[in-house]
Amino acid sequence: MTASGKRYRVRFRRPDGTQTDRRGFKTKRDAELFLSTVEISKAKGEFIDVAAATVRVSELGSAWIRDRQQVMKPSTFRSLESAWRIHVEPRWGRRQVSDLRHSDIQAWVSKMAISQSATNVLRSHGVLAGILDAAVRDRRISANPARGVLLPRKGTKPKAYLSHPQVEVLAQVARESTMVRFLAYTGLRWGEAAGLRVRNCDLARRRVLVVDNAVMVGTTVVVGTPKSHKSRSVPIPAFLNSELERLTRGKPDTAYLFGTGEAPVRLPNSNDGWFASAVRRAQKIDATFPRVTPHDLRHSAASLAVSAGANVKAVQRMLGHASAAMTLDVYSDLFDDDLDAVADRLDRARSDSNVGKMWAEGPSGE
Repeated sequence: MTASGKRYRVRFRRPDGTQTDRRGFKTKRDAELFLSTVEISKAKGEFIDVAAATVRVSELGSAWIRDRQQVMKPSTFRSLESAWRIHVEPRWGRRQVSDLRHSDIQAWVSKMAISQSATNVLRSHGVLAGILDAAVRDRRISANPARGVLLPRKGTKPKAYLSHPQVEVLAQVARESTMVRFLAYTGLRWGEAAGLRVRNCDLARRRVLVVDNAVMVGTTVVVGTPKSHKSRSVPIPAFLNSELERLTRGKPDTAYLFGTGEAPVRLPNSNDGWFASAVRRAQKIDATFPRVTPHDLRHSAASLAVSAGANVKAVQRMLGHASAAMTLDVYSDLFDDDLDAVADRLDRARSDSNVGKMWAEGPSGE
């Protein structure tokens, strides 16, 4: 009995065998119906423990972020941790996972999109959605309210491609001329080039073996595996052989190829580093010279390879993309000439056949 009258309590076991109860049912029938739904949900694997659903987002989020530190590359983890700390935890950390609503999350995303870049919004939403996905898998909530939210689209930044003469102009005015030519003709990412050691260079075969990636994480250079986690062999043009031979001369096999050899060379500052200074000097020489970054030399390598006749599979292997489809997605604009060539070949094939003549003369016998 309670102050409000007779009430029923239901005792039942969770899927893990522990016992719990639910009280406050006004009638025996209500209590029996509830118990039936519990047994059905357990049988279907859909049981939600009300007590487990009261956990706060901050508790689950901290564990989710911590787990990813062990399996993600440092640079990727740093971005996720920053999104959690700056955008997600302050807004949702104190809320219980069962208290989050789709409409609230949509409002948060829409408001954030006003002041934040699409990249930041997508990353922050991805962190919250990932935490709630884990809550669903742990049977704390039945569905993820962050899924199905309308998200901003990332704009596609036009790629800058350098021609052969422009690459040479940049190399001649740059402090690190060999690095400029190397990036523009191999397509390696900066970190992959910075992580190369003397032992990774097979100048007799004109190949370099990409096995490490030296990236900036904050102010620290961290050496790890390449972006794809796979090593790859990349060809180098013959004209680079003499320059690379000069860089390897006198260095032990374990030394880094570029720089002093003792540590990976750092990515130059985007505003006043040697690369940006070289670009400004190149623009004074060539008024059409685009504003480029070190990563644009990777784009230029793809462009120069395609213009030299390389097919998409060869470009994929050179750049270390996971698939040819990814290469086409990233550099679809470089293959527009291939589409034109297809149309031209179809036109010639039709002209070489009798179709045009038959069409002009009409059906036989007329």
